[in-house]
Parts: sequence; C-alpha cells; structure tokens
Amino acid sequence: MPTFTSRFLQALPGDPLVEVAPRQVHGALWSPVQPTKVSAPTLLAHSPEVAALLGLSEAQVRDPGFVSLLAGNTAPPGVTPFAANYGGHQFGHWAGQLGDGRAIGLGELNGLELQLKGAGPTPYSRRGDGRAVLRSSVREFLCSEAMHHLGVPTTRALSLVQTGDQVVRDMFYDGHPAPEPGAIVCRVAESFLRFGNFELCTSRDDVPLLRRLAEFTLTHYFPRLGAPSKESFAQLLVEVSERTARLMAQWQEVGFVHGVMNTDNMSMLGLTIDYGPYGWVDDFDPSWTPNTTDAEQRRYRYGNQPRIGLWNVERLGVALLPLLEDDEALVENALLAYQKTFEREAARRNTAKLGLSPQEHSIELTWELFSFLSEQETDMTIFYRALCEVVKGPSPTVFPELLKEAFYQPAPEARLRAGLEWLQKWWLRTREEDAAPQVLSERMNAVNPKYVLRNYLAQEAIDAAHAGDASGISTLLEVLRRPFTEQPGREKFAQRRPEWARSKPGCSALSCSS
Repeated sequence: MPTFTSRFLQALPGDPLVEVAPRQVHGALWSPVQPTKVSAPTLLAHSPEVAALLGLSEAQVRDPGFVSLLAGNTAPPGVTPFAANYGGHQFGHWAGQLGDGRAIGLGELNGLELQLKGAGPTPYSRRGDGRAVLRSSVREFLCSEAMHHLGVPTTRALSLVQTGDQVVRDMFYDGHPAPEPGAIVCRVAESFLRFGNFELCTSRDDVPLLRRLAEFTLTHYFPRLGAPSKESFAQLLVEVSERTARLMAQWQEVGFVHGVMNTDNMSMLGLTIDYGPYGWVDDFDPSWTPNTTDAEQRRYRYGNQPRIGLWNVERLGVALLPLLEDDEALVENALLAYQKTFEREAARRNTAKLGLSPQEHSIELTWELFSFLSEQETDMTIFYRALCEVVKGPSPTVFPELLKEAFYQPAPEARLRAGLEWLQKWWLRTREEDAAPQVLSERMNAVNPKYVLRNYLAQEAIDAAHAGDASGISTLLEVLRRPFTEQPGREKFAQRRPEWARSKPGCSALSCSS
C-alpha cells in the first residue's frame, strides 16, 4: 500500500472535533473524518493514465486491498482523511458555510490529492448522507477523463467503485424518492482549493486564517509570484482570473455546460471541478442549461458562462480585499485581466475551429456562424467537424450534404441559402491563410472533436450498468480518450442526439441530486 502525505493538513489548522454531526466549524480549514464502510465494493472502471500519474500499476489499482481503500473501507496509511471547510455563493446568493458534504480527502500521492466522492457523511453534510449514486458517479468519472483528453483543465478520476449498497434519492426533487445503486469516484487533482475557501474566511472576518490560506496557496501552487505580500496576493488574483477566463473559453469551444457555476465550484487552479448536472450542447443553443434547478432563471446557461466566470472572480477579489489592504483598484485590475484574456482566448479558439487566424474579419465570421447555428436545431459538434472536410473541397455552390447531417430537422430553403452565403465567405477567407487546404483540414480536425460525452451516451452506459453490465463505461471511456481521432467501427458514438433522448431524464435535464 503506498504511503500518503498531506501538505494541506500539515500547514493549515484543522477542526479539533472528530464527530460528523453537522455543525458550523470556525477557525479551521478542514475536519478529520473517516469514510463510512460499504458492504460490497466492486471496481467498475479506472483510468490507466491517472494511475500512472500517481505511480500506481494496473495490478496495484485492481488489488483488493487498494479497492477497499478506494471504497472507503480501509484508511490510507500515513495521513488522516478529512473534509474541507469552505463557503460560497450559490445561484448568485451567499450561502454561508458549505464544505465537503460528501467528499473525503485521502491525502496526496506523487504530489496529487486523492478524494473520495460519495464516501459518507462529514460535518458539512447538512441534511445529507454523504453518499453518491451510480448514475452521477458514472457521469463524473467519464466526464473528468473526457475533458482532460479534450485538453480542458480538469480534476481527474482514478476509479469508479460500486458500493453494493442502495442510496435513496429524489432525482428531480418532485416528491418521488427511490433507492438507487451507490457508488464512489476517486477524484484526483493538484489541489481542490476553491474560491469558497477564501470567501468563508472573509465572511467571518477571520483575516489571520485568510492570510494563512493565501500564503499556503502562493507557496505551494504559485511560487513564482514570490513571497506573500500585498503585491503577490494581487498577482495571485490576476493569475486566477486569467486561468478562469481561459477555462471559460475552453468550455465554450467544446460546447460544455457546467450547470452549477457557484463559487464553491470554482477552482483556484482554473480546473473544471464538481461535475454535477453538467451537459454538452447538442443543438447550438446559447440559452440551454442542463440543470433543472436553474430551468427558469437560466443563470448558468451555455451563453452566460463567461459572464458568470467574471462575476465569480469578482467575488474572489472581494474575499481577498483584506490582504489587498482594501485596494479595490487591484480587484478591478484582475477583472480587466479576465476580460482581456477571455476575449483573446475566445477569438483564437473560435477562429481556429474554422481554420482561420484571429483577425477581425475572421472573428466576425464566427459571430455570423453562431447566429446561423442558433436559428434552427443544429448539432454543434457535427457541424464543425464537417467543416474540416468541406475546407478541402472547391468553393461550395450548394449547401453540402455533409453539413445537412448536423440539422435535427430538414432545413427550409431560406436557411440553406443563408448557410451557403456564409460558407462561401468562409471558404474564400480560408484561401487567404498561409497553409494548403489539406493542412487547414488537419489543423481543424485537431481542435474540433469527433467524439464528446453526449448526455444520451452517458445515460446509455448508466442504464446498462444499472442492469449489471458495466462494459459500456469502459467502452465509452476508451472512445473519449481519443476525441479528435477517427475511430472506425465507433461511428455510433458521434451521431446526433436521437429523438428518444430529447426528453428522457439524464439525457436532456438533470438535477443536483446525486
């Protein structure tokens, strides 16, 4: 059994109490807590790449003793399991103390933190049981790895373990709770620090604790910014702002919708964190959100994510003001850095998807395309991938059949004419680039994925796992490990959302229930 360490526990104050009863925890950034044992842990899937990052072999991951650790039945040697204490703004409102309600940290291996999600109650579970169900665990496991292979910064997932126990959940909060299979995901990241860690300290006027946390963050994750000072704290805020802006541009690029962009779900390292009711844009709809809780307000809709990222960064800036000597100009500077970074990154990525350099007239073409795509249900992933082929051909004189495959319904002639007009402008613009059409096609294929974790694909794997067949999880993971590469025989994983999935739970609408 490998030996774990924990810089977080060694450097920062913890809760002196060991009870798991829900309570307000003051003056501490973590609470000791033991995972609750499960009856029959079974390893359903694991990521070989993450195992390698941790220095673990295939045999070690599959060893019954290590599976017992991944299920929370065995304590990690050398460190105390813990739950982190943090707060956050939820749907735009301050929610006070939140904390790891069903995530328990195991410590570090090879400089990476391991965390069990769904391993039982903690002092921050409030009215919850600290457990997670199989459906949400499959989704988190797959999406963590899918995002990584798309090149999007993210927490990773080492393993998916079915517990053998039932967990009662009201999936849509509509008064119909039912038992579901339980599961645990082992999440992995350099750090799970969130904006909310800092917000909670400031909300309680605990500036000494805020300072210790900021100093820890600088020392271990941003050492190049120098020793702790007003200036380095200001630079930390700018760095986090820019990382967050880049992350938002990457989400928009691949059509990912987080669903719950609360400040307690925002990573200090600019990682995608906390995969709950996320979704992938099938038809290009800027107003779409997968989260049923947000169905009316649509605060966290696809098209609004960049603005919410900025709002969240401002909340972090307010939290850091005591360390910035209340210099609000430093917060404004970080917000400006966010806006400039996002505009630059979004322009670069949006034009690269079209095989173009980020010049002003190319950026205008992307906005024209967004307008076209949103007028009728058009599959974002399929349309962009088809352009990679269209770019190699002669200037289009008719709207290509290849692109029509992206439409969920037959397009009227007026729409086809508008699409052809855009295509001709785009095609002429590609001929001004410094590369041959074949090279442009290859570049475009490298940034326009063929395979993404469509909601219905995840749900099919979940349904099969509920029926006792977990092979679909491993198959889907294998496909998503090579999202930009054509995979003969796996064409079904790149198809449009089928009509039956339009309203099926888990395929179009999800909740925070897991």
